[in-house]
Amino acid sequence: MGWSKKIKITWDWPVEKGHYLTSNPFSPVAVAVILTDDYEKIPVEINNIVQTSVEKGASIAGTLQTANIGIEKIILNIISNPNIRWLILTGQKSIGHKPDDALKSLMTNGINNKGYIINTYAPTAILKNIPLETVERFRRQVKLIDLIDNMDIGILEKAVWSCYQEKPVLFQTGQEKVELWDMGAYPEEPIIYRISDKLKGGDL
Repeated sequence: MGWSKKIKITWDWPVEKGHYLTSNPFSPVAVAVILTDDYEKIPVEINNIVQTSVEKGASIAGTLQTANIGIEKIILNIISNPNIRWLILTGQKSIGHKPDDALKSLMTNGINNKGYIINTYAPTAILKNIPLETVERFRRQVKLIDLIDNMDIGILEKAVWSCYQEKPVLFQTGQEKVELWDMGAYPEEPIIYRISDKLKGGDL
């Protein structure tokens, strides 16, 4: 399973602003860290996770606080870079907006014709600012690595490293083992779609 061709980024990427750091745009992995605090009070350990993620090779790493605009921005920043094939979801489980549950449900079930994420406990999980095609492209392009409630930096570093490997390596996530490797760029053109400039948000 050798590396496939990478896509050179010739456009302004990431396409959406937010609370994130970026590194190598050829990297196959992005990291989203659940944030349950106000942006003015981001815990040191959350900042450390974001910083470590890009230092170890993630193309983009940032915080996710909401189950709507926050997820929309993740989708748009990922589908505009076909090199990203894995999304690591980490941080502590949210008991408020529940964006972690919303994102996992989105990957499994998608959205209905009104934009609501199917079968999630998140109370505000509606993606009303982006078209269905962007959601479906996101679900095809990336696979989710669920590290929720695992704040071990060493585990995160190993996950990022595993996504870079030419041949599949086994990685333990919770109760199961998954194969991670760099599968190459997604074989379709990037989708460049931006939420209206009138919308203001702080997520990835």
